[in-house]
Amino acid sequence: MDQIVVGDRVLFDGSFRAARTRLEILARDGVLLRASEVAYGEGTTILVKAAGPSAGLTRLAEVRLEDQADTLDCAHIVVQWEAIAADGKLFTALDADLMLVPAGDQITALALAGAFRQQPGRAGAGLDRMVVRECAMAAIRSFLAQVACALAHPAGRGRARSA
Repeated sequence: MDQIVVGDRVLFDGSFRAARTRLEILARDGVLLRASEVAYGEGTTILVKAAGPSAGLTRLAEVRLEDQADTLDCAHIVVQWEAIAADGKLFTALDADLMLVPAGDQITALALAGAFRQQPGRAGAGLDRMVVRECAMAAIRSFLAQVACALAHPAGRGRARSA
């Protein structure tokens, strides 16, 4: 199955040390799970608009997160999205690394890099690779924006800025 390389990053105001601690809490409390569900849905909605209803016959089934690994200047979580294709088969939609690094005194960068896969079978066959890439990138941007907002604003207010 073809993979599409995806990656993006956002910057937000806040110290790296505080964000690193908060990221672990967000992962444990299900915030990354909810952000993944919303992001996958947004990417699928864009795909349906571009390629028709059959392209949207997929849903996110599971989000797997490895334990956070920390170094002096990086926090890292492996993220995997498992989805159900139109034919009912499970497939890995995303294998990625979520990374948090300092980007200045009170600025932190949140980045995601990995491989996105379109659903297998007839529903995914024949989809234009550029359309799938745009939808995957929309999902990734949505995910990063939600997580960055939760890191920068524990009460859920504010916006992340594009890097």
